Amino acid sequence: MSRLSSRAPAAAGAGLWLVAAAGGALFSLPFVHTGAWWASLLLLALLAGAAQRLSPGRAALAGWGFGTGWLAAGTWWIYISLHVYGGLPAALAVAAVLALSGGLSLYLALALGVFARLRRGRPLPDALLLAALWLLAELARGVLFTGFPWLATGYAQVDGPLAGLAPWIGVYGIGAVAAVLASLAASALAPAGVRGPAAVRGGAGAAVVLVLLLSPLAGRDFSRPSGQLAVTLIQTNVAQDDKFAADKMPEALEWLAQALQAAPGDLVIAPETAIPLLPAQLGPEAWQAFTLPFTAEGTRRAALVGLPLGSFEDGYTNSVAGLSAESGASEQRFYRYDKHHLVPFGEFIPTGFRWFTEMMNIPLGDFNRGPLVAPSFGVRGERVAPNICYEDLFGEELARRFAAGEGAAPTVFANVSNIGWFGDTIAIAQHLHISRMRTLELQRPMLRSTNTGATAIIDHRGVVQAQLAPFTRGTLAGQVQGREGLTPFVRWASRFGLWPPLLIALAVVAAMAVAAAVGRRPAASS
Repeated sequence: MSRLSSRAPAAAGAGLWLVAAAGGALFSLPFVHTGAWWASLLLLALLAGAAQRLSPGRAALAGWGFGTGWLAAGTWWIYISLHVYGGLPAALAVAAVLALSGGLSLYLALALGVFARLRRGRPLPDALLLAALWLLAELARGVLFTGFPWLATGYAQVDGPLAGLAPWIGVYGIGAVAAVLASLAASALAPAGVRGPAAVRGGAGAAVVLVLLLSPLAGRDFSRPSGQLAVTLIQTNVAQDDKFAADKMPEALEWLAQALQAAPGDLVIAPETAIPLLPAQLGPEAWQAFTLPFTAEGTRRAALVGLPLGSFEDGYTNSVAGLSAESGASEQRFYRYDKHHLVPFGEFIPTGFRWFTEMMNIPLGDFNRGPLVAPSFGVRGERVAPNICYEDLFGEELARRFAAGEGAAPTVFANVSNIGWFGDTIAIAQHLHISRMRTLELQRPMLRSTNTGATAIIDHRGVVQAQLAPFTRGTLAGQVQGREGLTPFVRWASRFGLWPPLLIALAVVAAMAVAAAVGRRPAASS
């Protein structure tokens, strides 16, 4: 009998985990189909409602399942880089994706377990507690161990009504507001017998008041036009397994040189490692074919081109070279941006994981880091700030480039990427939405030049002005309006990073913990 009784809770726990994981998998959809922003709030409300009724242990289990399903469904494309290009056996590649998703979801498990332990049964305090814990979980995932903030909750709202809060509180703040609304909605929609009619009315009323208080913040312009640039963005569309192939590289480099030479406009941008060799490996003549169209005396055009730089003695960097006859960056008219936020396993090997990388057949880099705060590239009076691949996930780091003051602040951002490692998958759409969120936070346009997509021009309000079809070779010509002026997000994030939301969230949790302790204290005997 005892054996049967022990199996029943285990089966119930497994069922809860699987149901939560299914909900988490659905939660990943609005990060691609952003018109479904409402679905993320609905699913978040269902999770909040469950956490309001579950014990701390079962709430943690639900959070772990939800997070694992969310991240596994949203980042399954990592499997392609591990198995298709890395040669890792399929079973091990699947296990690696699940292990990463499950490990990162432990933050959410802890958050929901603490929520179930400290909640007071009152809609607004419970909603603030959930928002604080949700924020702490997302900050932990986005910062610890170099951070992996892909699919942070706020990205699902890039086309939703909460997007207007981005220039105030950033993507993590939007996620916290979403958690508040979801918790209040869960309280308002709960059966009266579960929460009580007063709690139902209180949850609905608090949600309405919160929306009314936040609505005046949305839609404000904190920036103003600084100038106009004609730009051409290059999409090379080189298959990842051809990128370093000796028989395919010459043709790809020849096409790139011709595209750079023929591209119109003030600024031409080529993607990350568009040139996959060091300048010395190219040879003087080939290197000149790339540089001369932009550095010759009297030339008016400028270019940003992704390539590796460095030497065996000094180490190598994943870099962007700025080419201009007018930049004055050096005697050789050469601007250099070195990637700061490197990708674990792709650009550096985390301590203790060399055994894992040795199982794969991928030409992994071991790059040096560039400075966190890098100067911009001057083009016709505009200050263009490059960032490479998934560096644009870290809005707080891009905000640091404004710390020198408005006169030196970027007026345009340029992202050069190569996510050909992940094939024709949802990663392309997800990365585009990430860039759009950065434009909302910073109120700066973003120029995206990529290998396989999405190559696009995004204005300072997150609107895609023009875009090339993914997995096509070509160029995208258009206009971009530079912007100056600082958003509230830039003002606090450039000085303090993510400390303000972290400290606020910790203060809320500490206050609720004290309130819970006082509420449980036995009354003094008379």
